[in-house]
Amino acid sequence: MKNIVKIALISSAACLALVACAKKQQPQTDPAAEAAPAAAAQDSASAAMTQAQADSLAAEQARLEAERLEAERARLEALINQIMSEDVYFDFDRSELTEKAKELLAQVGELLLKEKRFTITIEGHTDARGTEDYNFTLGAKRAMKVKEFLAAYGIENSRMESVSYGKEAPKAQGETEEAYSQNRRANFRVNIKQ
Repeated sequence: MKNIVKIALISSAACLALVACAKKQQPQTDPAAEAAPAAAAQDSASAAMTQAQADSLAAEQARLEAERLEAERARLEALINQIMSEDVYFDFDRSELTEKAKELLAQVGELLLKEKRFTITIEGHTDARGTEDYNFTLGAKRAMKVKEFLAAYGIENSRMESVSYGKEAPKAQGETEEAYSQNRRANFRVNIKQ
């Protein structure tokens, strides 16, 4: 029986040896080296995602800036139209400002104070009565009175110029008092300085 136990022990040892030899050992690798290609692939994907996000953000910023500029352009156009639609009217053969004219010029002055980029040309006009020289002089006086009022209101002289058209650019045609009263005026042209 001792021999059987010995044979059994030797057989078991041989089997264990065969099993141990049959198992291949996996080569040892550096875990950081295995992770490097995966990390590089992930970094590349992240970079591509980041670039796409940056492109999307840049496009959105450009769209918002275009909307802002369009809103600003529309606001300035409305202000310019408001100023240019206002005429300052004068009594016959006068260059003094009426109370109504002063109220209007105060509104124009407020707009000019708010929008520093605006410069204006004040155009003086007369009705058709009188000589050409007299009407050019009267138109110049009317434009100058408007300019003086706005200067006193706080608008820099460098932002204003005046010109006289006399009777050469009537607003209304005809030889009636209604037409004459519409032509005795000063009006504005607005420019935006860059």
